[in-house]
Amino acid sequence: MADNLSDTAIDAEAPGALDEDDQLTGVFVDSIVDALDADDTDAVLALIEPLHPADIADLFEQVPGDYRAPLALALGDKLDADVFAEMNDWVKSALLDRLDANQVAEIAQALDTDDAVAIIEDMDSDDAREVLRAMDPDDRAAIEEALSYPEDSAGRLMQRDLVAVPEYWRVGQVIDHLRARPDQQTDFWEIFVVDPAHKPIGTMRLSWLLTAAPEMAVTDIMQRDQTLIPVDLDQEEVGLRFQKYALISCAVVDTSGRLVGVITVDDVVHIIQEEAGEDVLRLSGAGDGDINEPIGHTIRTRMFWLLINLGTAILASSVVAAFEGTIARLVTLAVLMPIVAGMGGNAATQTMAVTVRALATNQLTSSNTRRMIFREFRIAAANGAGFGLLMAAGCQLVYHDTGLSLVLGAAMFINSLIAGLSGVLIPLTLDRFEIDPAVTSTVFVTTMTDVMGFFCFLGLAALFHLTA
Repeated sequence: MADNLSDTAIDAEAPGALDEDDQLTGVFVDSIVDALDADDTDAVLALIEPLHPADIADLFEQVPGDYRAPLALALGDKLDADVFAEMNDWVKSALLDRLDANQVAEIAQALDTDDAVAIIEDMDSDDAREVLRAMDPDDRAAIEEALSYPEDSAGRLMQRDLVAVPEYWRVGQVIDHLRARPDQQTDFWEIFVVDPAHKPIGTMRLSWLLTAAPEMAVTDIMQRDQTLIPVDLDQEEVGLRFQKYALISCAVVDTSGRLVGVITVDDVVHIIQEEAGEDVLRLSGAGDGDINEPIGHTIRTRMFWLLINLGTAILASSVVAAFEGTIARLVTLAVLMPIVAGMGGNAATQTMAVTVRALATNQLTSSNTRRMIFREFRIAAANGAGFGLLMAAGCQLVYHDTGLSLVLGAAMFINSLIAGLSGVLIPLTLDRFEIDPAVTSTVFVTTMTDVMGFFCFLGLAALFHLTA
């Protein structure tokens, strides 16, 4: 959870700490490492004193792994909940492993519920139970309730701290209520109006509250139309709703319609960033793509997808092997066939990226699927015809073989159509079967364009007896 806006700027008295892009400088990081080597805790504290918690969290990423535990010890109380809330997940997990249950519990209790859940849900079950036992009963109950919701759902993401008032109150009563809550520790931008069953019936922005007369009734200034988020809604859908309706905060309701929490826009910014990066990395099979991820985990993730790609490459090569005699009689075919497959693969990747993004952002729905398919078919046909004619003309100029030129042009046109259709149909099919298209589309699409590219070109060459 982000800190108050007043805390977002770093003290200008930290010379050399940040560069013009607000990134920690190498000189500053080296000075921290030197101070740790000298076991000079006072120097470490003096260097990090002006830093914002987010920059201290970045510092843990920038120092070598062996220095993270000594840095944590040197910081002492400076390593607080605000720093952990901004820390990289892998770095945070490794650091928490070095702390005892009481220390982790103390940090978790100082965090907003959603940030505390993010820490505990990544821990081993035994360690998580030990940390929960060390927490205050109220905090433990709130976190256990959040953990009961599906992973990556609104229930895991929401905060429990919110302001809700009955509709029969007056503005003056609401203001008195807020002033009487010195323990209010979370930022809020709107107040929720609820009925006796604690079901939200409207919202009231702070600007409305501050400009209304104290004697006015809440029901007269509240807005009844509001967006409600089910507690089990996937976090990606939460982000889309915030984007679509330009929300700053939003009420979360349980299955009975009762108000149970609130999600704020700063949490959604993290979701959008996380989901966007996740889809790009999944398309490449690169795993989490985090440079702080343990190298063994990265190797296993990448090796799995590379193994699948090896299988698809063998399948494509088997098509080439089936036309071995044809290629032997006209070696030029071996020179030209990678062009057909490569162009098909590039075209399919473009279409697939557009389709996966459209699915992820709910631009592509059942109402416009046919229109999307026809649109990509027309694009593929236009590109295929254009590049097919271009390559046919080029082949004619170089090899002076009309038959070969026509076969090359036709193969590029056909494979372009196959690429365009597979780039849109494969993600749609996977999505229909509730399989994440960002994860598996690449393998199927690449296989389709490679196999069909080789098959079209070599098949047409054999059909028209170019090698006779």
